[in-house]
Amino acid sequence: QVQLVESGGGLVQVGGSLRLCCAASGSIFSSSEMGYYRQAPGKQRELVATMSSGRNTDYADSVKGRFSISRDNAKNTACLQMNSLKPEDTGVYYCHQAGYSDYDFRYLEFWGQGTLVTVSS
Repeated sequence: QVQLVESGGGLVQVGGSLRLCCAASGSIFSSSEMGYYRQAPGKQRELVATMSSGRNTDYADSVKGRFSISRDNAKNTACLQMNSLKPEDTGVYYCHQAGYSDYDFRYLEFWGQGTLVTVSS
């Protein structure tokens, strides 16, 4: 199994920056997607940004140009740099990793515990 441990998050003013990082313990994927989703109060969880092992990225339209995801495949870590933060970026951010297991070829996905990001105006 994989455990995702998150760091970062907290309170920041509008226009500020935060950096979230996620470390995966246990390696069962040769190839995977790794990134972040978020859930705002009263809303469904949504994709923020993700990166494949091959460095392909996907961003929510609302964060393009402001957020940047990076990944270290050797260390099995991913980080999300968030700049020009807005109040609507407030929410719980969850690290996510998914892929086909090297052991039984099942599609598996794992979630971090979540970290709160609050952008105050």
